[in-house]
Amino acid sequence: MIKVSVMYPNTPGARFDHSYYRDKHLPLVKSLMGEACRFYTIDRGLAGGAPDEPATYIGMCHLYCDSVESFQAGFGPHAEQIMADIPNYTDLTPVLQISEVVVGQP
Repeated sequence: MIKVSVMYPNTPGARFDHSYYRDKHLPLVKSLMGEACRFYTIDRGLAGGAPDEPATYIGMCHLYCDSVESFQAGFGPHAEQIMADIPNYTDLTPVLQISEVVVGQP
C-alpha cells in the first residue's frame, strides 16, 4: 500500500478554508478516483514540535492506494479537474510526497 501526502505549508497570511477542504474538495477527489483511493485522512496543523512554534503545515491529506500505478490510474484522468478546485480553498501550492506504508495498526 502507498500513501500520497498532499501538504500545504503554513505560510503567514495564506488562505486555507478547512471546511471546504473537508466537505467539498476531498469528497470530490474520492468520488473521481473511485476504488483507486481506498480511503483518505485529513489533518489540520495545530503546532510545531517546540513550545509556541506554529505547525509546519496548515493542512494536509493522505490518500491511501494499493500502488503508485493505481494512484496514477485513478488521479491522472481527473488531475485537471482536481487541480482546478484548489483555488476554491487556498492560495498555497501543495507539496506532494508518495510513501510506502511499511506498517500500520488499527
